[in-house]
Amino acid sequence: MSEQTSPPASPEDQRPIAKSRTVDIVVLIALLALACLLGWDSTRVGNAWADDGPQAGYFPFYLSVLLGASCIFGLARLLAPSGASAKAFVTRHQFVRVMQVFVPTLAFVIATEFLGLYVASFLLVAGFMWWIGRMAWWKSLLTSVLFVTAMFLTFEIAFNVIMPKGPLEAAFGL
Repeated sequence: MSEQTSPPASPEDQRPIAKSRTVDIVVLIALLALACLLGWDSTRVGNAWADDGPQAGYFPFYLSVLLGASCIFGLARLLAPSGASAKAFVTRHQFVRVMQVFVPTLAFVIATEFLGLYVASFLLVAGFMWWIGRMAWWKSLLTSVLFVTAMFLTFEIAFNVIMPKGPLEAAFGL
C-alpha cells in the first residue's frame, strides 16, 4: 500500500501568511491580558493571607504575576533589535491543509446539534476519507457505517451513555 502525498506546493503557496515573531507577539499580548484579568479578579476576591489561611485569590494572584512577568520578558526579547530574520509561522499551503481539517470539524460540531452525534460522525468520517484521503466512495461509506455502528454499540448499549441524537434516531425510536 503506497503512502499518499500532497502535490508539491507552488512558489505562491510557499509564501508565509504570518511570521513566527508576529504570532509570538500576539500570543504573548493575549496571555499578558489574561494575566492582568486573573490578577485583578484574584485581588477582587482577596489575595492576602487571612487568619485561617490563604484567601481564595492568593495562589491565583501569584500565578498571574508569574505569567505576566514571563510575558513581559518574552515581549522584551522579541521587541529587542536583533539581526535574526523572521521565520515563517505558516505558509499558504500549510494554512490550506489546516483549514481542510478545521472547516469539516467545525461543520461536524454544528451538525451534531441538528443531526445527532451518529449521523454527524458518519458524514465526517466518510467525508474525510473520500475528500482528503482520496479513498474510494464505497470504502468511505463502509468504514463510516462500521465506525458509527461500533460507536453506537459502545456508548448506547455497552455503557448506556446518552449521546446527542437527531431526527434519524428519533425516527427509529432511539
